[in-house]
Amino acid sequence: MEMKKRISLELRNRTPAEVAELVVDNCRSTDGEVEGLTDDFKELEFLSMVNVGLSSLAKLPSLPKLRKQNLKSLRSLDLFNCEITTLEEYRESVFELLPQVTYLDGFDQEDNEAPDSEADDEDDDEDGEDGAGPTGDYDEEDEEEDEEGSEGGEVGLSFLMKQGTQEEEEEDDYAEEEEEEEQAGVRGEKRKREAEDEGEDDDDDEDD
Repeated sequence: MEMKKRISLELRNRTPAEVAELVVDNCRSTDGEVEGLTDDFKELEFLSMVNVGLSSLAKLPSLPKLRKQNLKSLRSLDLFNCEITTLEEYRESVFELLPQVTYLDGFDQEDNEAPDSEADDEDDDEDGEDGAGPTGDYDEEDEEEDEEGSEGGEVGLSFLMKQGTQEEEEEDDYAEEEEEEEQAGVRGEKRKREAEDEGEDDDDDEDD
């Protein structure tokens, strides 16, 4: 739909002076210029013209009540695929109109490329790889002390194996002692029985 026709439909039986808000997104503009807007839109405060193919604002009326943001915090502006970028001295005009803008379409006024956040992330990753390793203080003296400790006292598998062997030997000794005690007990019982038997024999002899 053409812009002029779209604007007449948006009036909805109102006069241009009664319209405070006007949306004409996605309509066509002839020769890339504004059509259908006149100085009669004196009360217009909000105007949206998204994707209408504008390449010039020469025919845009003054619209005294049209509100605009100051964009004080705007630092980077990207107008990719916008018809206005085909105009002569487009970059110079934008930097003049918006002096707070540092980067336009990814480049500053001296054509220096804007820093890329992904590139910054890659730099951080590279730094992380270079700085890989334990964090905190680490001295060679600590390493030497560890080596001395390992030489002075047995540690590791060999120590554990020796310790296990000693424990097994101790268990064997203990088992042998138990066996000896049991054997000694058996011998003692035998001697006791023998002594009792001898005593009984003596009693029998006396009876005779």
